[in-house]
Amino acid sequence: MDISFSTEHERFSDEVKTFLGSALTEDLKEAQRCCPGIFLDYEHNIQWHHILYEKGWIAPAWPVEYGGTGWDLTQRYIWSTENTLAGAPSLAPMGLGMCGPMLIGHGSPEQKAHYLPRILSGEDYWCQGYSEPSSGSDLASLKLNATSDGDEYVLNGSKIWTTHAHFANMMFLLVRTNPQGKPQQGITFILLDMTSPGIDVQPIVFASGTHEVNQVFFDNVRVPKSNIVGQENQGWTVAKYLLEFERGGGGSASFQAALARLRSLAEGVRNDGQSLAQDRDFSRKLDACEVNLQAIQFTEFRIQAALSKGQNPGPESSIMKNFGANMGQRLSELAVEAMAFYAQVDQGQAQGQAMKAGTPVQPIGPGGGKGAFSRYFNLRASSIAGGTNEVQKNIVAKLVLGL
Repeated sequence: MDISFSTEHERFSDEVKTFLGSALTEDLKEAQRCCPGIFLDYEHNIQWHHILYEKGWIAPAWPVEYGGTGWDLTQRYIWSTENTLAGAPSLAPMGLGMCGPMLIGHGSPEQKAHYLPRILSGEDYWCQGYSEPSSGSDLASLKLNATSDGDEYVLNGSKIWTTHAHFANMMFLLVRTNPQGKPQQGITFILLDMTSPGIDVQPIVFASGTHEVNQVFFDNVRVPKSNIVGQENQGWTVAKYLLEFERGGGGSASFQAALARLRSLAEGVRNDGQSLAQDRDFSRKLDACEVNLQAIQFTEFRIQAALSKGQNPGPESSIMKNFGANMGQRLSELAVEAMAFYAQVDQGQAQGQAMKAGTPVQPIGPGGGKGAFSRYFNLRASSIAGGTNEVQKNIVAKLVLGL
């Protein structure tokens, strides 16, 4: 396998590094280092969003006619990798990574003209209304009722685990418009203004103490039928299309960065008079992560090669989702192990706001691991979100092993 870049792509890589070196402030990088889980805080997220929008690099994967960069797959891979290695803030995926591509594929001309520019500029900040209290992985069993009333739907019910709903002004969601027949055939995909009367966003605070997700209640919320994406009762098709974007993509660069931070942390943590990096058992654990990371990276390369030839990545995307979730969880476990007793300190309570970017408050214990316990707790959800590990294994069993 030839995994070297062409001369043109090497020049592009240099251009990206130069831009990141000038555009990334220490405050932005510190915010990413302090990120307790998967999603960065809104303030720094939208700040980096605006910088990339002004540069014209906000939507690398979008077609040029809708505001994309026109980059090929290798350029997009280089951009994603260099962003991660440079410590750039991670952008919220709900608008740019999910809703935008879904509208490009299934939206009406009017919906594209209205919403796509607002997603690019950051004027609209989106959340995803899929899961419900009784419908998580079994999405087809959702019950949020949408009753037809002339040119509108009236919504009653709730959505749960709604990431950043407390910041979002828009939501894309699935509703039940027909209770008869097969569950998948009675679902409609709609777009919702979060300022609509009757919406109540209630926080769900993680065990880590962070507020990232919410439960959203709908009490006679009215939505115009013009906000349907696709056709009434055919939202399952749109939802499956969107999930391709939620579950796709690699992540080896983020794991490389996390493993490098972990090795650095181990060098500074003392254990019986020596650094933890000198502990043979702990070093073996890090080396095992390195081996698994190489497997993830080469699987990522295979997916890139397939996509560049116009092929579907197939079950490799499920393999990546599964291994990626496991790798993130394993690295977070080792960070907690490296921090030992310091990992249990509630930095937000004990030190004022030691977990926030830009704070003058010094953390208790090694600074490089101050978010270890928060990440450990938050990344427990990564083997559920976007399709559980069990679902991914079933896909691999069917498509690879023929079971």
